[in-house]
Amino acid sequence: MTRLLVVHHTPSPTLHELLAAVLEGAGTDEIDADIEVVSRPALTAGAADALDCDGIVLGTPANIGTMSGALKHFFDQAYYPCLDQTGGRPFGLYVHGGSDTAGAVRDVLRITGALGWEQAAEVCEVTGAVGAAEREAAWELGATVALRAVERVAD
Repeated sequence: MTRLLVVHHTPSPTLHELLAAVLEGAGTDEIDADIEVVSRPALTAGAADALDCDGIVLGTPANIGTMSGALKHFFDQAYYPCLDQTGGRPFGLYVHGGSDTAGAVRDVLRITGALGWEQAAEVCEVTGAVGAAEREAAWELGATVALRAVERVAD
């Protein structure tokens, strides 16, 4: 069975909406495979979770120009145990900011690049309120990363 890990920091209603859309997309029946979607808050997720998955979706607010401290905590816990073990894992990222997400995206992509994770989809960047287009983009992100994880397991 394919396992998709969703590591998120979800302190706001907007991020709850994005997380729900990602989880719905990842669990869609359109993916014809057995897939387990595991959702973990960033403050409780760790290396064991990352080592035990086939793909990862990361979600964070953009706080003071970077990712949340909670997502940074996840990376601090998982980085060295995962460094030589998780290269090639597909991943996706969604970020919400009040007016800007660039710093958060830059910092997460720097870390995932060092880990050797492969970006499976465009970053879902949302500023302001979540509308139908943003929900659809988050759904697509979840579905795309889940599908890439299934393909990786099949190879």
